[in-house]
Amino acid sequence: MIDTKLLSDNEEDLKISAEFLKNGEIVGMPTETVYGLAADACNPEAVAKIFEAKGRPSDNPLIVHIADIEKLSEIAYNIPDLAYRLAEAFWPGPLTMILPKKDCIPSITSGGLDTVGVRMPSHIVARKMISYSGLPIAAPSGNISGYPSPTKASHMMRDMYGKIPAVVDGGTCSVGVESTVISFENDNTVRILRPGYITKEDLQKIADNVIIDSAILEKLSDGQIVRSPGMKYKHYSPSADVILIDSNYKDFCCYVNNHSKENTYALVFNGEGSNLSVPFFAYGANGAEQAHEIFSLLRKLDDINADTVYVRIPSKDGVGLAVYNRLIRAAGFEVIKL
Repeated sequence: MIDTKLLSDNEEDLKISAEFLKNGEIVGMPTETVYGLAADACNPEAVAKIFEAKGRPSDNPLIVHIADIEKLSEIAYNIPDLAYRLAEAFWPGPLTMILPKKDCIPSITSGGLDTVGVRMPSHIVARKMISYSGLPIAAPSGNISGYPSPTKASHMMRDMYGKIPAVVDGGTCSVGVESTVISFENDNTVRILRPGYITKEDLQKIADNVIIDSAILEKLSDGQIVRSPGMKYKHYSPSADVILIDSNYKDFCCYVNNHSKENTYALVFNGEGSNLSVPFFAYGANGAEQAHEIFSLLRKLDDINADTVYVRIPSKDGVGLAVYNRLIRAAGFEVIKL
C-alpha cells in the first residue's frame, strides 16, 4: 500500500509533484472545477494508472490540460478559428474543447476516439504543476469512478489514499462542477456535450449557434459512442438513493413527509426547510452556489449514512443546467414529477 503524501501548494512541493508526473506517476491536482487525477497524457502506462486507481471504464475519454495556448497545436490539429476565439474569451477557465487529436495522444487517453478534449485551467496551482512538468496533463476528476467528484484535498485523500503517491492541497475548488465540454459542428456552431460554469449564454457571445446535446438531459442508448466524459455512465452518485422531485415547494414537502423512512434527508434551496419532517441541507439559492456546494453535500450525506435523499430539482437555466445534469446522473435518471 502506498503512503499517499499530502503536499502543500508551495514551490518546493509543486516541483515534487511535477517530478512525480515526469516519472510516470499520478498525482491529485486541484483545479477551479474539481480536483483531478493527473498524469502525463502522452504516456499510456501513466494514463493506465488513472483508470486503475479510479476503476474507470476504458471507453470514457480523459481531458488533457495545458498551461500555454501554444501547446494546443502540439496535441490537436484542424483547429478552427472559432476554437481560438473561444480560448481567447474563456481560457484559462472551465471550458473543454474537443478537437482532432495528434498521434502523441494515445488511444487510452482519448477513450479510443480520434479526438481529444483540451482545456487550460485557471487555478494557479494546476497551471504551475503543468508548467513545471512540461507535459500535457490528463486529469479526470479524482474520485472513485461513479462517486461524487472531489472539491477538497480531503475528498481526494479519502478516495485515493494508498493508491497514488501524492495529492496537492490547493484549497476548495471555486467552481465545484466539472468543465463545460463542447464540440464543433462547423465554423460557427458548437455543441455542448457536458454543461458547466461556462453556459450556453456565455458561448453565444462568441459562437453564432450553440446546440445542447440531448445526452445532457437524457440517458444514452446502449452502444452509443461516448464523446465526452460524464455522458454515458451513472456518475456523481453517493451510496444513498438520490431521487429528484420536480414540483413546487409545498408539494415537495408533502411528498417527502409522506414517503420518509429512517435515514431520509432532503436537499432544498436556501431559505427552505420549514414544513419538512426530515433533516435537510440547503444547497444554494442559484446555479453558481449550487454548483459550488452539490458534490460536497452528496459526500456529506454518505458520511452521515443517509439511505434516501430527496432533492429539489434545480433550474435548467445558466449554471443550473450543469447542476441538473450532475444530479440527474447521480439519481440514475430517477425523477418524480408531481
